[in-house]
Amino acid sequence: MSPIGSSWTSFEREVFNELEMEENHFRVKLILEIIETRQALGISQRKLEKLSGVKQSMIARIEKGSSNPSLGTLLKLLVPLGKTLQIVSLDETHSK
Repeated sequence: MSPIGSSWTSFEREVFNELEMEENHFRVKLILEIIETRQALGISQRKLEKLSGVKQSMIARIEKGSSNPSLGTLLKLLVPLGKTLQIVSLDETHSK
């Protein structure tokens, strides 16, 4: 089950079930949105710490994907970035 010589997609299908793959894709999308918005606004991780109350080291771990933040932590990060979470039908997310 080595990823060497296979694409990430085929490796991912060997390792994860459909639900786990979907969760990973949403997690990556959310993290990228935080990073891209923070950078577009010219806000450093240190500045986001001051605005959100979330430690810079935690922000770094979230952005690297090595931490699984709580809903409360995500909301603390999103609000100063002018963002929020929205619950939408999975059908809507797949049609975009």
